[in-house]
Amino acid sequence: MFTGLIQAVGTVRSFRRLADEAELGVDLGAMRAGLRLGDSVALSGVCCTLVPGADGPADAAGPQGTLGVFRLSAETLARTWFDALAPGRRLNLEPALRVGDPLGGHLVQGHVDGVGRVVAGIDPRAGGTLALEIPDALWRYCVEKGSLCVDGVSLTIAAVEGHTVRIAVIPHTAAATTLGEARVGQAVNLEVDVIGKYVERLLAARFDR
Repeated sequence: MFTGLIQAVGTVRSFRRLADEAELGVDLGAMRAGLRLGDSVALSGVCCTLVPGADGPADAAGPQGTLGVFRLSAETLARTWFDALAPGRRLNLEPALRVGDPLGGHLVQGHVDGVGRVVAGIDPRAGGTLALEIPDALWRYCVEKGSLCVDGVSLTIAAVEGHTVRIAVIPHTAAATTLGEARVGQAVNLEVDVIGKYVERLLAARFDR
């Protein structure tokens, strides 16, 4: 479980295909020191597990011990934009929420529901209004003043206009995450509010429609 408050930005160092899966190496910076094999980390909104690298079982890989290795399943590659990962790409990082930590964002599972597209970008320092095109299957979960996780960032929807949502991004969020780098047409991982999905399923079962 995560909260959608980004702790750092990491850089992809390697991306290696393994049949229909992939092995991903990310420079986690100082965050790596507090992680152990088997720990969960949200990489731009995708819950991934820290695993040994294919070239060795070391628990602290990389020249400075800051590299984290993750195995990406076929489901992850199909459901996210991670199929297009390449060395140099920057990812938003958040370690798993611990009991007693403040829930500053909203409940985020790291289970991506689908991929959206940037309609209007923001300034990387000043922020602004980020506009996203939402897939048909997800737009009904987007409500004004509701929460939406975009590439791992907990955001509040300011307006819903058809299948487009508009989000006000403050300067700190623009500078401390990759959202300020997003360009028009770029894909972003989306996770809608899990509470809304559960309510929908329960009501459907109760009223049989």
